[in-house]
Order: sequence, then C-alpha cells, then structure tokens
Amino acid sequence: MNVPTTTELRRADERFHTRISWLDSRHSFSFGGHYDPDEVGHGLLIVSNDDRVAAGGGFSTHPHRDMEIVTWVLDGELEHRDSEGNDGVIYPGLAQRMSAGSGIMHSEMNRSATADVHFVQMWVPPHESGIRPGYEQLDLNAELDAGGLVPVASGRGHESAISIHQQHAAMWVARLEPGRSVELPAAPFVHLFVARGAVELSETDGAPSGALALGTGDAARLRDAGHPVVTATEHAEIVVWESDLEVRR
Repeated sequence: MNVPTTTELRRADERFHTRISWLDSRHSFSFGGHYDPDEVGHGLLIVSNDDRVAAGGGFSTHPHRDMEIVTWVLDGELEHRDSEGNDGVIYPGLAQRMSAGSGIMHSEMNRSATADVHFVQMWVPPHESGIRPGYEQLDLNAELDAGGLVPVASGRGHESAISIHQQHAAMWVARLEPGRSVELPAAPFVHLFVARGAVELSETDGAPSGALALGTGDAARLRDAGHPVVTATEHAEIVVWESDLEVRR
C-alpha cells in the first residue's frame, strides 16, 4: 500500500465511549474514567474528544489549570462562560482557545433548547506553566471556504490563527469537496482526525489506488511521515495537529 509506513490507525468504533443522558462522547485518548497507558496522546495532543451535547445540556462550571484548550464546533452552538469574565457563543468555523494557566473555572452549555451541538475539544499542555488565564476566538469561515489546509490554532505565529501558548504545536482544518486534496504538514508527530465525511490518505498525490480509506471519526497518527496527502472521497472536514515534541509518559 502507498501509505506512510509510520501511520497508526484508530477507527471510530475503537475509541473510548462515554454515554450519559445529555452527552455522547468519543475519546481518542485516555480521558476521565477511561485509561490505557498506551493511549495517552500523540505528540503534544493529549485530549481529543468528539462530543455531542443534547439540547439544554452541557458541562456546568468546573476547573482547569495549565492547559491550552481548543474547541471546534461542527454543528450547532456552544455557549462558553468563565471566571475571567469571558463569554461567547461558538459556532461552526469559529475557533476558540481557552488558556487555563494558573487556574480558571468555566462552563460550556448547548445554547439550543431543541437541537444537539456537536464539537471536538482538544487539549495540549502549554510550554510555560502558571501563565495568566486567557481566551480568544476568531471566525475562520472565509479562509476555510477558500479551500486548502487552514491554520486554526498555533503557537508558531500563524497570523490567521488563534494563538496557543505552545510553541511546538499547531492545529489545521480543511473542508474538502470530493476529489480535492491537501498535503499534510511535515512534523515529527501529526494527528489526522476525520471529523466528517470520508478521505483517503497516501504518501504522495495521485496514488489513490494504494491509499488508506478513513471515514467519519477515524484517525491516523503519523510519525516523521513527510508530506502525506489527504484526498476527499466525499464532502469531508478534517482536523490536523502537528507537534515537534511528545508529552512525556
């Protein structure tokens, strides 16, 4: 197969699963009561939760510390409030980052009384602990509609992205029409998550016959894989994290 040999695949149904009355969550790595010492992250990405919150439900006020938390909404609206006085409504295409820093309390609630909200929440540790808590959001719909892989959250100075306090990581998103391709960044650690739709992953462009097929909820963990190519086989949205370092286990 013409697939990067350093690729580790995780299918959607292999993820840890939390299901309660208002929440249906799939965890790409160990989270909460789910723990596997071999599933604690990839590169600097240590949490990647695919959450569906029912109408009227949500996460009531709870604490965080020394973590960069990025939320990416796929459908619906999520309302954020925190102890620093920040509040906002996150919708598809609006990137949000909360720096927990020295300590913060926040809540995340489904804004709708009738429809679910579907989002991916991702955590990376900061490169410096004890910073002042912070919050940032930015609408990137115009950039995403233009096509290609768009930097969404970065500690590397990408001007069009929200900033994170982690200089060794960046997050990218692409919305792909069938047949469209993007080249993934070359980094020691790359995590590809198919948020919706279906794609093929190959070492180089123009080699779909040997590509690895990925569907909604599937992920590929790549190590030093060069510039692999993702091609949509149906309308798709992908979320990509690149990291230069790996969290110590």
